[in-house]
Amino acid sequence: MKVAERRKAIVNLLLSANGPISGGELAHHFDISRQIIVQDITVLKGTGYEILSTRNGYVLQKSPLSERVFKLLHTTEQTEDELSSIVDLGGTVVDVFVWHKVYGRIEAPLNIFSRLHVKQFLEGVRTGKSTELMNITGGYHYHTVRADSEEILDEIAEVLGKKGYIVPEISFG
Repeated sequence: MKVAERRKAIVNLLLSANGPISGGELAHHFDISRQIIVQDITVLKGTGYEILSTRNGYVLQKSPLSERVFKLLHTTEQTEDELSSIVDLGGTVVDVFVWHKVYGRIEAPLNIFSRLHVKQFLEGVRTGKSTELMNITGGYHYHTVRADSEEILDEIAEVLGKKGYIVPEISFG
């Protein structure tokens, strides 16, 4: 994993964490030294991330990233194209969720931000470990997507829209 990818992964872990993550946990997760984690955190702070160092670990207070939820519809065969389109433009697919008529909102974290993560996710689905959450709602699903700017999110929306994956909003009136 390249340094930039690791730092992006650190941010994604901190964003999705329910509490502080220790430097030791991060070091173990990425199979690197705590010293390198400290350097990565310093660089991330310098680029606008408000990361607190507590006695229990690191906590991300505020992120300079933009975030948007997309309502989508496509086939299982189009999942790779959908996810790859997002990550190729610089987005991170934070999660997937559906609205089930009986169970309500069902959500799963993804944190997919590279082609490698797309491949790993699809491999898990294709080997029968699980099926895609969208299958319980006829293909309809939502993704929270994070990116460095609103412009990138606009570009992602444009590409997904041209491919017919975005569900148009219904206007009343």
